[in-house]
Amino acid sequence: MASGGYRKPSSPAPASGPGALSRRTDGGPAQPQRLPSGGAYGERQNLEQLQQGAAMSQTPGGDVGAPTPVDPTEGLIGLGEPSQMPDQEITAGAAMGAGPGLEALGLPNQPAEDARQLVMYLPVLEHMANQPGASKAARNLVRQLKGMA
Repeated sequence: MASGGYRKPSSPAPASGPGALSRRTDGGPAQPQRLPSGGAYGERQNLEQLQQGAAMSQTPGGDVGAPTPVDPTEGLIGLGEPSQMPDQEITAGAAMGAGPGLEALGLPNQPAEDARQLVMYLPVLEHMANQPGASKAARNLVRQLKGMA
């Protein structure tokens, strides 16, 4: 006899009762409850009630069929194919060339604004960058901020 999968109930109940009165309605055999020992007072009873009410799978991981194959090339356009947007410049959205620039993307220019606010901390950052063992990134940040000031 195969395990897992749908099992037609031999005599299904109309509905299961609540809590301790709950019974399986699919006609399958009940699985043993898995309860830990120990814990706080009353936790074991709560776990028993939860497991009685929960439908448990007959196979670990449930009834999972074979995965459906996916074509990784689906929706890709080859380099030699004609443009899907012939009215749009090829450099649209780039920082240079014809067509709209980066502003067309609607992205905030947050890094530049943050850097401008950091200029007021330049003396402290410069002191930190001059310490022995300061990282190259810290020194580069100070150079960048000095270039903006």
